[in-house]
Parts: sequence; structure tokens; C-alpha cells
Amino acid sequence: MKKTAPLLLTMSLSLGLAACGQSEKAQDVSESAKETIIDSQTMSKDTSAETDAANPFYQDSSLYLQFPAFDKISNADYAPAFEKGMAENIVEIEAIANNPEAATFENTMIAMEKGGQTLSRVASVFFALSSANTNDDIKALRTEIAPKLSAHSDEILLNSKLFARVKALHDQLPALKLDAESDRLVKESYKDFVGAGAQLSDEDKVKLKALNSELAILTTQFSQNVLEEVNAKAIVVDDVEQLAGLSDTQIASAAEAAKARDLEGKYVLPLLNTSQQPSMASLENRQLRERILNTSQGRGSSGGEYDNRELVSKVFKLRAQRAQLLGYANHAAYQLVSQTAKTTDAVNTRLSTLAPAAVANAKKEAADLQAIVTKQGGDFELAAWDWDFYTERLRSERYNFDASQLKPYLEMENVLVNGVFYAAEKVYGLTFKARPDLPTYHPDVKVWEVIDADGSTLALFIQDFYARESKRGGAWMNAYVSQSKLMGTKPVVANHLNVPKPPAGEPTLLTWDEVTTMFHEFGHALHGMFSDVNYPTFAGTSVPRDFVEYPSQVNEMWADWPEVLSNYAKHYKTGEAMPRELLDKVFASSKFNQGYATTEYLAASLLDQAWHQLTPEQVPSADGVLEFEAQALTKAGVKLDEVPPRYRTNYFSHIMGGYSAGYYSYIWSEVLDADSVKWFKENGGMTRENGDHFRKTLLSRGGSEDAMTIFRNFRGAEPDIQPLLERKGLTGK
Repeated sequence: MKKTAPLLLTMSLSLGLAACGQSEKAQDVSESAKETIIDSQTMSKDTSAETDAANPFYQDSSLYLQFPAFDKISNADYAPAFEKGMAENIVEIEAIANNPEAATFENTMIAMEKGGQTLSRVASVFFALSSANTNDDIKALRTEIAPKLSAHSDEILLNSKLFARVKALHDQLPALKLDAESDRLVKESYKDFVGAGAQLSDEDKVKLKALNSELAILTTQFSQNVLEEVNAKAIVVDDVEQLAGLSDTQIASAAEAAKARDLEGKYVLPLLNTSQQPSMASLENRQLRERILNTSQGRGSSGGEYDNRELVSKVFKLRAQRAQLLGYANHAAYQLVSQTAKTTDAVNTRLSTLAPAAVANAKKEAADLQAIVTKQGGDFELAAWDWDFYTERLRSERYNFDASQLKPYLEMENVLVNGVFYAAEKVYGLTFKARPDLPTYHPDVKVWEVIDADGSTLALFIQDFYARESKRGGAWMNAYVSQSKLMGTKPVVANHLNVPKPPAGEPTLLTWDEVTTMFHEFGHALHGMFSDVNYPTFAGTSVPRDFVEYPSQVNEMWADWPEVLSNYAKHYKTGEAMPRELLDKVFASSKFNQGYATTEYLAASLLDQAWHQLTPEQVPSADGVLEFEAQALTKAGVKLDEVPPRYRTNYFSHIMGGYSAGYYSYIWSEVLDADSVKWFKENGGMTRENGDHFRKTLLSRGGSEDAMTIFRNFRGAEPDIQPLLERKGLTGK
């Protein structure tokens, strides 16, 4: 749930961040006991007496646009900054809550918006790096700090005097005659306090704090287990012949990865966070493909220190208990009330409507793949580990090309500069200037200054695209500094991908999925950079979970827009443009394999809902986690052996974080996305006029207006699902 004060929003976003798997945004901020707050106050008062100018979090960064001074930040800076930040903020909150003057918008709402700056600074960097470039010290502190931050959040949101002031403003809103954004700030803050338990009895508040505390610890442990196991279970191959089908560059990368693990002479294939793994599309060795998929799907449920079954069982039960304590039937109902979907019935209806057609398409695709297997002399039934491999063979046969033909034309920096940036220039008038003078937290990270159409600086953009063992899987966006007129700040935002880094001197050639992911994540970045709101609470991507993916999905349209594609799709050696016939094949195959893609996504979404629509009594123990998963998929009609869910429960990081009961958001948002793409095409496509309209009515508004009102202001109509059905090939035509 979105927190009311900007520092709590920062904590919420950071603790789980920005999963955007394509983009993941927030995570449970669960809390600890009140004693922790007392301890942190005492410790911080001691440190506040010191004038420790060496700690970079104790004041705003002096770098351009308050860019984090990564070169001055050490692991030792985080703990004292957290302690000082929490203590300072509690003093601020107590001053607001105990103000003898009657509550006013200025002395209550504005005061909260301006509070917690030290805590916000350290949280934004710490949690960003705990995802992007973690280490043992950060991991240890994250485990320690999670319940403390949770307790801190509760100390504010369960403060009865503070809530009384917010309620007083809420009750007299018409008489206050506030502007629209200020009026919304009061309303949304009131909802957040109520949703966080502000109206509970003192006894129930104690119970809530205990639940939040345990959830903070468990969800933190889950995310660390996932990262540790994805590294521990990387696939080690002894014989290079087993890697037949991979390119020379991919084999060299596997050798480099093995060397980094002191496995000279062997080959390592790192695992990504999804069930299916990219190498399986190329590997000819069927036994190795089976081993990779079984290892991938076995994560978190194979025994050992990283087994997550008991952990997830506890999380689902605690979430259900918390929801009932707050007056909701289950965790999904609690989460969805603040989303555009509003109810579990609405989500269930949307998913169940799409599932039958998607599964039917997937079964047709499976039959086509089985025919290829038989045709090529295979005497086996198609299995999940065969799907990607034979999909590429079928693509080659049906469209006379395979996806690997695209890669020489998709060099990473060229895609970014002449694709992603080029589209932003054409649609919004933006230009980009490299800023090598600004410090970064890793040598592979780059910084760009974003210049608006009028020549002024709009934002700073951080590019972090390579995979590494210190980085969690997936792709996401986060903000180090959010835009706010009140605070006088401009955005500093980052995009993170997990592209395998090639050996030194070799080009970084992307898959088509990686290209669309780059465009997708930059859509999130635009949402953050174009923010034009007064209050930090509403900045950028501070919108409902099932709306946040929508602008990023719209930005994917430019990846294969002919003018953009022809500008960046050039051979990395010769500079020659991708042949027109190859471009035509890309477009012709756009609906290819959509049955599979939609079914694996829906399976994960339905699994998320199945877990989070349980009552506490219905949650199975650790031993029953896998059985419940299988039953849930069967009941939903999406259990196909050949099509595993994109994520299984025990490594489903989205739903242990900010997408709990919210993974449906991608398909929900895609309805809006497909309808918006239709609008762009009907109104002349890639024009500044269209871009300016999208920016003014939607991208700049953040959470300052109701999400669906914002959509209607842009579109001029209610959303239409038909464009999505046509895109997915689910119309039956």
C-alpha cells in the first residue's frame, strides 16, 4: 500500500523495488516492535550530537541535481544514516502530531511532505544498491534494518494524534477550498492511514505491528535466498560439445563465467529469474536443456538453506491474518482496494476471460512443435524444455528466419542511443548528453543528462544494463531523486537490465526480448522524468500497481516502429541496415508463440491470486506448497506440462515484494497500452503533437489525479479490450 509521507513512499519503493520484471515497484514494508524505535531514537540522538560531515547522507548531495555521491558512500555510512534519519523523522512527526494549533494543510500535510529527508536519502541509495550491486555488508544490514523501518513506518501511520489531524482536515475538505492536487493529498493520506490500521484499537495495533515485523524479516530473507540460490545453482558444463548451438561469443562468455568461479576449463550458464532460460532456445543437447529447466524450476524447493517453502507458507498466512485484522476477507482484497481493479472479482473475471483462448492457442502451438519434432526424427513427446528450441525451428520454417539472425543488428549501445533515445527525441523532443564526470557505483554504469525540448535540463538518467552476481535478476526502474515543485527537485532515475556481458572486446548483441525490455524500462524512466507535480507523494510512478506498467508498455511500441527500427537496427560490423525482408519477417511473426507467452504469464498471475485469496486457515504448510500450486493451476485451467508458469511460487520475487496480489497488473495495464497504441496510430503515429499530448495529460501527472481519470483525459474514451485481443491473437480469427 502506498504510504502517505514521501520518505515512507521511498521506503516502500526501495524495500522491494521496482520489480518491474519488467518493472517491479514496491514491496511490503513490515514493521518491528516499538522498542526498536526507542533504541533507534537513543542511538540517533547520540550521533546527531556529532558533526559527522563525512557521512554523505547527512545532507543533500552537492552534485548536480543532488545526484548521489557514490564515490563518497561506504558501507559504514548506511547504518548511522538510517538511525539518524529515523530519529530525526520521529522528532518531526511528534512536532506535527503535538502541535497545539489546529490542524491546517500547511502545518500538517506540507510538514509531513517535507519531513524525513535524511532517511529518504539513505533509503533511496541503500535499497537501490541492495538490488543492483549488493555485498555481504549490505545483505546483513538489509536483514537488520527491515524490521526497524517497518516499526518506523508503523510509528507514524499508527500515531493516533497524527491521524486525528489528518482526519480533521479530511472532514472539513470542502471548507478548505484547496487546489485539486492538495485536496487529493489529504484524501489519499487519509486512506493510507486507514488502510495501515490507524482506526484499529490499541490492542489490534500491537498485533498489526508484530505481523508487519515478521513479514519484513521473512520477505527480506526470501529475496536474499533467491539471489543466493540463482548464483549457487548456475549450470556448470564440463564439455564444450554439450554447448552446441550456442554462438562462439556465448561459449566464450560461459568460459569467462567459469573462470570467475575458479572453474578453469569448464563453462557456466547463469540462471535468470524466470522459469525458462534464454540458452534453451539454442542448445541442441536435450539432456542439458532438461537439466537447466529442472534446476530453474527447482529453485526454492529442493531442500538446503535456500529452500523457501516454509518461508512462503508463513508469509501467505501472515498476510491473510493481517488482512482480516484490517477488515478484509483476504490479502488480495486488501491490496486491490487501492488499485484500479478495486476487487478480486474484477481481477478473476479478467484473467479467467483471457485464459481459455490463451491455453487453446498454446495447445495449437504445442501440436505444431510436436510436428516439427517428429519431422526431424525425434521419438519423444514435446516437453517444457523443448519448447523454446523447437519454437525457433518452427519460426525458421514458417517465416524463414530465426531470432538469432536479428542479434548482429541489435548492438546494445546502438539500440539505446539510436533506438530508445531517438524515439524519445522524435516523440518528446528530448536529447541526451553523457555525463562521465558524475560518479557511479560500478564501472559498467553510465550517466546521461536529459535535455528537454526547450533546452533546459529535465533529469539525470542512469544506465545499468549488465548482469552480475551482485545484482538481482530481472529489469526495473528506480528513482534516486523524485521530481517535486515543493522540494525544488528534478528527477534522477535509473534503468536496470540483466544483459550477459560478453568477453572483453566483443560487442554486446541483444535478443529481441532484451530490446523490447530496454524500451519498456525507459517508459518507466519517462514516467519518472516527465513528472510535473507539487508533492513528492505523487511524483513519477507513484500510481496504482495495476496502472504503473501501462506507460512503460506503451513505450514498447517504438521498438518495432519502422522509422525507429530502421534507425538502430544496423549491423555491428558493417553498419548496414537490417534488410527489409528481415524487418518484414519481424512484423509478420509478431503474433507468433503468443499462446505460450500469454499462458505462462496468466499461470503466474492466477497463482498469485490463488495464494492471496486464501484465508489464514486455508494456507498450506511448507510440505503442501507445491501441491497447492499444482491444484491452483489445474483449477484455473492453465496447468500445461509444456508451459510452466513464468515464475513458480518459491522464486516468485514479484509477489513476495510489491506485486503481491498484483502480478495481474501487466495484462491489466496492457489493455490500456494496446488501446493507447491504437490511438497513436489513428492520430498520425510518431509526432511531437501526439507525444506532447501523452506527456501533458498522462505522463506528467504522476499520482496527482485518479489513474483512470488520467487515462480518459488522454484517450478521450473508456478503455477498449479489443485491441489487446487482436494483438494477442485471441480473437478467434
